[in-house]
Amino acid sequence: MKLLFHQNISPKILKLLPSQLSNSQQVGLENSSDMEIFQYARKNNYTIVTFDSDFIDLNGVYGTPPKIIYLNTGNLTTKNISVLLIKNILRISSYLESETDEILEIIQSR
Repeated sequence: MKLLFHQNISPKILKLLPSQLSNSQQVGLENSSDMEIFQYARKNNYTIVTFDSDFIDLNGVYGTPPKIIYLNTGNLTTKNISVLLIKNILRISSYLESETDEILEIIQSR
């Protein structure tokens, strides 16, 4: 699974992820627009992980790829983001294998 973590998620996330997500990276494109990140993900076969709903809009206009994992949770610590992703790893895996699903929204349950 190749996930591209948006710049609003700390690069420290990469150290907290399980081996299934070892091909992931943090954007590192601090001054890049959402469109540039979207195009980078498309070109390099990444799924974008973000808190930013603008990527949902880009998906609506330009379609897939890339797929989008939208964390509709409000602000979370890096540790809590990793826990949320790990709890949803089977759901994420199924989503990434799907030919039809374009956006996966993950909501933090309390």
